[in-house]
Amino acid sequence: MPLDPQVRDLLDRRASAGTPPLYSMSVAEARAADIAAIKAAGGAVEPVAAVEDTVIPGPAGPVSVRGYLPHGTGPFPLLVYFFGGGWTLGSVETSDGVCRALTNAVGCRTVAIGYRLAPEHKFPAAVEDCYAAVRWLADHGDELGTDTSRLAVAGDSAGGNLAAVTALLARDRGGPPLSGQVLLYPNTDQTFDLPGVPDGHDLPFNERSVRWYRDNYLPDNDDGANPLASPLRAPDLSGLPPALVITAEYDPLRAEGIRYATRLQDAGVDVEHVDYPGMIHGFLTMLGELDASRQAVSQIAAYLRTRLDLRTSGEDTDHRSARGALTRGNSM
Repeated sequence: MPLDPQVRDLLDRRASAGTPPLYSMSVAEARAADIAAIKAAGGAVEPVAAVEDTVIPGPAGPVSVRGYLPHGTGPFPLLVYFFGGGWTLGSVETSDGVCRALTNAVGCRTVAIGYRLAPEHKFPAAVEDCYAAVRWLADHGDELGTDTSRLAVAGDSAGGNLAAVTALLARDRGGPPLSGQVLLYPNTDQTFDLPGVPDGHDLPFNERSVRWYRDNYLPDNDDGANPLASPLRAPDLSGLPPALVITAEYDPLRAEGIRYATRLQDAGVDVEHVDYPGMIHGFLTMLGELDASRQAVSQIAAYLRTRLDLRTSGEDTDHRSARGALTRGNSM
């Protein structure tokens, strides 16, 4: 179908403002421009019961995390979220709007992971941070007020790649067990020859963008064949947790997302794949602009409520229970 009219309007406004592509900037400039664009398109964020910023132990030092607590009585299931940004851009601020929305819609504690970024920290730094964070959170569920027998991972773009890889590592390194994985327009194959997007549209996230991020992330071209960089290259995808894979029609990563969903299904994994027509890469974070973004959040929440064994979001809005905290202060 044609590019969604809401997307077209957003892109036209950005073009009129003379916004240059991120790959044409310095890394510092791109990081600032990226978060500004995300905040502008994200709209007003939803309030949650509490937000907690702290650090947890990581393989190379502390890893920053942001925890979101829903209203209600715990212990809550746990969703660990990895933000997108090509392993180069972003922070826990990047996924703030999405994490708040999912916390409320699912009724889970959500924790966003501030993994190390490239090019300062090349592959596999982000991978090891993300897996270590999931393992630490699973091991400390009781003190955090979470039921880690109901634990899922999710992420968009590079974060979708990290969620998929974390699921692989959890399978191969003896846990923790995952109830599900949500992969939003994920990078799954760093060696894939990108097919472009329909009708040759010149979109802000394009083949040049993908190559810029890969060049920042991978220390060597040969690393692209490593399953921890390209989960589609893993020889065996059996035994992985159920997956929801969301792709977008006007996304250069669409084909590899579809191929990963197909390979998961062929390996016997329970998979739901949804392709959003007329949408572009990164659409999930545009909650203040796009109806499809809000629809996707609702769809993800319904999927996670099923996988995390929740009947509804907000079944119990009584907040009497003592809540576990990631930090002793800095709640809001």
